[in-house]
Amino acid sequence: MTIFERVKELSEKQGKSLQRVSEELGFSSNYFYRMKKQQPTAEKLKLIADYFNVSVDYLLGRAEAKPINEPIDLTEVANSDDDAVWSRLLSSGGRPLTEKDKMAIKLLFSDKWDEITQKAKDLDNKD
Repeated sequence: MTIFERVKELSEKQGKSLQRVSEELGFSSNYFYRMKKQQPTAEKLKLIADYFNVSVDYLLGRAEAKPINEPIDLTEVANSDDDAVWSRLLSSGGRPLTEKDKMAIKLLFSDKWDEITQKAKDLDNKD
């Protein structure tokens, strides 16, 4: 797979056209199509990799497609009661989150303000 094909695939996964990605990166509108015939500079490769959250090695075909930093939807996490989700995605100083930490995060990212406030008060009363 060529760099062009990888970029095209990544842009499709994001639901964006190559032209839109080019514009968002500050490239000419047909920049990616020119990559079919010429290699991009190291600087442009880095910009593209950062944009798609992949490594330059991935773009060059040297590595598997693994996002460098997988985006986390905090609203989704905050509304989850699954402890495995909390433990796998979030920690505090490298340690698992306390119930109080979880409630604070839920309070920030949830649309259930009154319910969460009451739960936080209940936790404080347990201490």
